[in-house]
Amino acid sequence: MNTLSNDSATDNFDTMTDTPILIAGAGAIGSILGGMLHEAGHDVTLLGRRAHLEAIAHDGLRISGLLGARTVNGMKLADDPAKLGMRFGLILCTVKSYDTESIAAALANRLTDDGVVVSMQNGLGNIESLIETFGRRRVLGARVIFGAEMPAAGSAHVTVFAQPVAIGPAPAIHRDDAPALVDRARAIATMIDAAGVPTVSVEDIMPVLWTKILYNVALNPLGAILQLHYGALAADPDVRPIMDRAIDEAFAVARALDIALPFSSPAEYRKTFYEQLLPPTANHRPTMLYDLHVRGRTDIGALNGKIVELADRFGLGAETNRMLTRLVRAAERVTQNTEKRENR
Repeated sequence: MNTLSNDSATDNFDTMTDTPILIAGAGAIGSILGGMLHEAGHDVTLLGRRAHLEAIAHDGLRISGLLGARTVNGMKLADDPAKLGMRFGLILCTVKSYDTESIAAALANRLTDDGVVVSMQNGLGNIESLIETFGRRRVLGARVIFGAEMPAAGSAHVTVFAQPVAIGPAPAIHRDDAPALVDRARAIATMIDAAGVPTVSVEDIMPVLWTKILYNVALNPLGAILQLHYGALAADPDVRPIMDRAIDEAFAVARALDIALPFSSPAEYRKTFYEQLLPPTANHRPTMLYDLHVRGRTDIGALNGKIVELADRFGLGAETNRMLTRLVRAAERVTQNTEKRENR
């Protein structure tokens, strides 16, 4: 039986198998990770929205799509951090970037002394925000590049799986703590991979994270504004030059930051982007589309907005990313104002 839990547990765990795991943000991605890990025998608690958790408590978590179909029962459930009555050796942070600071503050005392929190989020700045609360030795980054949606409360559907999840430290941020964190990343990646979600560990998460940033800044805002899937964006002769320019500006920022991207030039990345990265996700629409039109709030600030912020710091041009950021923020206000009128 699933329950909204206040259970307690000890703080010390000898193996990853014995480590209680918290999914901080049980949306589509978080629910899939939590469900797969629990089915593999791990002690998992989902922290998320009440309606979703109540459906799971009643009928189990229904996972479908590219990782197979299953119904997962028996997870602990909590709709409020205050209801968590235990500490966790591993926290997978899957909330939106704009909620990182607040969730970190709410969970500040929920991570064991030797535990690790992994940022499994879109955008830039999440690792740094988590470090402010938990410290460099207890934070890892991750690149998640599989797509998922929630058809209904209590359900999560994997729509696309482009590449394995990658987990690792960021040496430029973690400094002397990075080597020790590589071993932690390897253990966590091995555990998630064994649970059926393809995952690898890396010694530096920033190059793979930035490779995804280049992908996101081109596709997410335009897919949200135009309500098109990725393949249609790339095929449109007026849209593709905008995507190219957004990528070029972000690539210049990555170079200014000395990110060790595995591409010699923006042109080389764009060739890989259009020929290898985009085709497997051609029918996918960005989560930003749902967030924009349903929630009226997106993570644009951690994506194109962050490119603008960093470009300004280095004296670089980022007018395309600035335009896309402003358009999405304007669209957010349209949704918010519509909701206000409808609720009068």
